Amino acid sequence: MAIIETEAALHEAHRDNHTHRDVNGGWLRPAVFGAMDGLVSNLALMTGVAGGAAGQRTVVIAGLAGLAAGAFSMAAGEYTSVASQRELVEAELDVERRELRKHPKDEEAELAALYEARGVEPRLAREVAGQLSRDPELALEIHAREELGIDPGDLPSPLVAAVSSFGSFALGALLPVLPYLLGATDLLPSVLLALVGLFACGAVVARVTARTWWFSGLRQLALGGAAAAVTYALGSLLGTAVR
Repeated sequence: MAIIETEAALHEAHRDNHTHRDVNGGWLRPAVFGAMDGLVSNLALMTGVAGGAAGQRTVVIAGLAGLAAGAFSMAAGEYTSVASQRELVEAELDVERRELRKHPKDEEAELAALYEARGVEPRLAREVAGQLSRDPELALEIHAREELGIDPGDLPSPLVAAVSSFGSFALGALLPVLPYLLGATDLLPSVLLALVGLFACGAVVARVTARTWWFSGLRQLALGGAAAAVTYALGSLLGTAVR
């Protein structure tokens, strides 16, 4: 009895600890990319305009315009990209569905061969393939996973990707503008807040990767800071040349 209880406890502990995070990228990739892009691009835009000796009003208008334009662009791009990818996958699933309907035995033999190639004994591979092929939808799912590397029931949503991109980009792009909206009269508070945001975003990303929070944060801080410095210098040069 004690042995059974111990095995049950071990099984429960394994089940609780052996969980995986969502790595399909339905919302995480566009959200993270959108926030980073919003911060870096709008900070760079505003520093470039400020470097050209533009007034406070011009810098704020540029920041708000960059926020709106970038958010809509990101949302449209993500929607189109994910929708196109999904349509391609669905087209391939239709091809596989027709093959299963027209040539069920050939598809069953193909599945058995896949299992044999992975080390399953031939007779057992044929038995497993035969059992799985009895249900057309299950057979389609297995073939899609084995041949295409996809899960038909877990395809990314274009709408989720678009909304995630729009919201995260707008949030990231708002940070450099926020100090001006709260009464700041020069660029320094915007730069400082944006750099803090870049470090925080990098640190948050580290929670779903294998990197340490400080490394990921410093990396994003360095990249965003470099982009802002370069555009400020370009703005200064162009502003001098235009005058």
